[in-house]
Amino acid sequence: MNLQLNNKVIIVTGGAKGIGEGICKVLANEGAIPVVVGRKKVDNDIVVAQIEAAGGKAFQVAAELSIPGECQKAVDTVVAQFGRIDGLVNNAGINDGVGLEDGNYEGFMASLHKNMVHYYLMAHYALPELKKVRGSIVNITSKTAETGQGHTSGYAAANGARNALTREWAVELLKYSIRVNAIVVAECWTPAYDAWIHGLDNPDEKLEKIVSLIPFENRMTTAEEIANTAAFLLSEKSSHTTGQILHVDGGYVHLDRALANA
Repeated sequence: MNLQLNNKVIIVTGGAKGIGEGICKVLANEGAIPVVVGRKKVDNDIVVAQIEAAGGKAFQVAAELSIPGECQKAVDTVVAQFGRIDGLVNNAGINDGVGLEDGNYEGFMASLHKNMVHYYLMAHYALPELKKVRGSIVNITSKTAETGQGHTSGYAAANGARNALTREWAVELLKYSIRVNAIVVAECWTPAYDAWIHGLDNPDEKLEKIVSLIPFENRMTTAEEIANTAAFLLSEKSSHTTGQILHVDGGYVHLDRALANA
């Protein structure tokens, strides 16, 4: 399917690794110009180089998005380079394990800044440009907002807010024909997931148990599968889709777990 994304400038936060990297590469394959926004220029440059080597176009901005001023700097840099922003993918974040029992105020607030506040700020600063072109916003969120996980209050709260903001912005931006949707991720294989699973005492056993509970094909979601849905939501092929929270998770959140082993 031709998603008609040729030369569309689309910011992807956390675009240097995992799901964000997958989104950048799919967008580039569709002819868009993904802007890799991440904290380390060296990591951003690797993704840009890979995209360019494959014949695509990309740009990068190094920014620590947990610092509010860095969000505005990132947006301003993109506008200065291209004179436009056609789409925004809010993706950056980390499941940082700030719990209730063993957490504290400082850790909780820091988690919100790492995982939720920059979603608002990036959308806020990009909005003037998105209004000009009737752009689109996609928020990447996590199952933790709906299922809980334990010992990750900050991350769960941030993802609950990401879902709520998706619906709130979809309403507020109707008058500008700006669509806002979210993709909920459950068990997706990324470098961060790989590091987490191999940090456990019994990684192979734990991974086998997790995969056995994913109803569709008993396998992890891939970053490319998340990215394909994101590209669709950013395109005019989804022109009457807004305010939706889509689960690209092999049925993990909503289907009966008994089906996984049927």
